[in-house]
Amino acid sequence: MERDFLELLELQTLIREGVEESVPGPVRVRAEIASLQHKANGHCYLELCESGPRGPVAKARAVIWRGRFEVLSRKFIQASGGPLAPGMSLVFEVTVSYSELYGLTLVIEDVDVQHTLGEAELLRRETIERLEKEELIDLQKELALPDVPYSIAVISAPDAAGYGDFRRHLLENEYGFAFDVHLFEATMQGDTAPASIVAALGRIEAVQDEYDAVFIMRGGGSVLDLSCFDDYSLCAAIARFPLPVYTAIGHDRDVHVADMVACGSVKTPTALADLCIDAVAAEDERISSLESRLRLGLTSKIAYMETLSERLAHRVCVAFLSKIAASENTLSALATRIAATDPRAILSRGYALVTGAGGRIVKSAAAVNVGDALQIQYSDGKINCTVDGKI
Repeated sequence: MERDFLELLELQTLIREGVEESVPGPVRVRAEIASLQHKANGHCYLELCESGPRGPVAKARAVIWRGRFEVLSRKFIQASGGPLAPGMSLVFEVTVSYSELYGLTLVIEDVDVQHTLGEAELLRRETIERLEKEELIDLQKELALPDVPYSIAVISAPDAAGYGDFRRHLLENEYGFAFDVHLFEATMQGDTAPASIVAALGRIEAVQDEYDAVFIMRGGGSVLDLSCFDDYSLCAAIARFPLPVYTAIGHDRDVHVADMVACGSVKTPTALADLCIDAVAAEDERISSLESRLRLGLTSKIAYMETLSERLAHRVCVAFLSKIAASENTLSALATRIAATDPRAILSRGYALVTGAGGRIVKSAAAVNVGDALQIQYSDGKINCTVDGKI
């Protein structure tokens, strides 16, 4: 009886032969790493995918054998600054392998890092040119960190080591300065990072009056990991943000467009903490200097007022003594004049005071009649007499 079916092995063999005939040698394929597992035996297993507007449109298993993985991984790290990781879109050189038992597998022989880096650099330059054309590249430079920054909005992954280092360095500073730090969580790498960070900026802008500045931080990574910080939408959002935005992304070798449009940028999250601490320390020193100058000025003013008071007291004292002396001289002259006109002094010189009836002073003989009773006062006594006649 003739068969009207194929055994599974027969079908798989036909597929393998067809695959080997249609793809006889290595081909270059662009795909995104959906997942990656480096096994203990040294082999690296991946799932590659391609996404469309509505999600994945193609998937394939891939493998980098142990001997090739060591060489390829070292080469990739030297070129890109970091290891292979999920989310990276790369150009791979693969051979197509089909096993009757395991199905289709792409065996990765090489990775064209320069192709991916070249595309990223091209997009980076296009972003810079667009921001310059729209006059956004220097917009944040018109803002500045307050003299005493206190309330800081931080955009970071919550479990990032850099964020932890930032908090410890800032909140446990040697001066004991107080700061208020509020985390706005965001994805900090991959294709979804720009939209996630822009969304965090939107949440901060809704309550912008509560914050002095925004810090965007990520503790380094590969060139491809950090390419999201060259995204136009993210950089434009930073440039237009109403509060000063500071970045700490990557290491010394990395300069991203986000760094260029920010109000300021440093290399590490702890350096951002130092930015706040140094600003408050400088203001504290300025206030201390003003306090010293005020104290010195006040001391000098008091010393001057004391000297002026002593001088005024001396002048008042001199004037008062002069016034007293003048008064004493006047009193002495008056006393002399009084003494000179004192009747007793006149009587002591041999004169006599003649009084008539009622003690009226007799100043001339014409005022006296014969028979009038008179009293004559001398310096040593009085005599009563009667007028016997007038000559």
